Amino acid sequence: MKHKFIISGGGTGGHIFPAISIANALKKRLPDAEILFVGAIGRMEMERVPAAGYPIEGLPVSGLDRKNMFSNIKVVLNLVRSLVLARRIIRNFKPEVVIGVGGYASAPTLRAASGCGVPTLIQEQNSYAGVTNKLLAKKAAKICVAYEGMEKFFPKDKIILTGNPVRQDLFSIAPKTAEAYGFFGFDPAKKTILVVGGSLGARTINQSIIAKLEQLSQADVQVIWQTGKFYIDAARKAAEPFASARLLVTDFVSRMDLAYSIADLVVSRAGASSISELCLLAKPVILVPSPNVAEDHQTQNALALVRKNAAVMIKDVEAVGQLVDKALEMIQDADALKELSDNILKMAEKDSADRIAEEVIKLIN
Repeated sequence: MKHKFIISGGGTGGHIFPAISIANALKKRLPDAEILFVGAIGRMEMERVPAAGYPIEGLPVSGLDRKNMFSNIKVVLNLVRSLVLARRIIRNFKPEVVIGVGGYASAPTLRAASGCGVPTLIQEQNSYAGVTNKLLAKKAAKICVAYEGMEKFFPKDKIILTGNPVRQDLFSIAPKTAEAYGFFGFDPAKKTILVVGGSLGARTINQSIIAKLEQLSQADVQVIWQTGKFYIDAARKAAEPFASARLLVTDFVSRMDLAYSIADLVVSRAGASSISELCLLAKPVILVPSPNVAEDHQTQNALALVRKNAAVMIKDVEAVGQLVDKALEMIQDADALKELSDNILKMAEKDSADRIAEEVIKLIN
């Protein structure tokens, strides 16, 4: 008999990368398994999942519009439609286990699975659980988490600490390789700051760099500045007067493995997947949590590291004034960088996708 699984969720790379990693880990153990993804129509997963070689079905589900309450009538109607469609998908595909990784589609899919008597597993990536996962947890068989202390959100007997699955290609390159310096045209004798704001970019981080470009250009450092696609034009224009071989401005870093290899300090948002990568790579980091996320969970993610002296946090509202100054101060303090690196590595959870796949397989009836 072929084993069958559904993995549901998406919306951002932070949800999709772990979902695909879990699917790959299941296929490694059960090569004949059929895995179907269920995502939200119009979201990133509808392209990324097929590109990774897996089929996907879409639901017409979206988030609430907090600014225009009247538009939420359509949101509610689409949620009802999504529940009906999800139930149909469950009955037709007949999965043995359904896995939710967060994102709009996971709620109707896991609710439908529970209603059909199919065991469900939730993968909660953040240190502060969202409303949807707290509701779904009541019926879930297991909840895989990335942080300690999650019993304040979920039943303690269902929690398994597995960490977040990350992109495995990031670990194929050793630190400080000649290949990595050559790829970016950088000097191995100089310190390198890597600034990342996710695939779409982070407005505040970009504004913080633009505000202090002159200071950065005068410092004896190299900077890889990944702006995201929405901000690249403004960033390139602002950087023109300070153009040099030490400042690379790009909307997208195609080889993040090489960028991480040479980064002495990283500036990043505090998304769960980013933090998991930084822990495993032992990278000193300044985290600037996004304020535009549900339950302000990025601040909670960052604080989990700050409390263990494993990262430095600068609030979004303070970043334009403080971020570059702090980065230039830290990059010259080798002892502080080493301490952050040692401490963040202690928080790393290895082989997360394999550990989650093991828990899924245990649920097969």
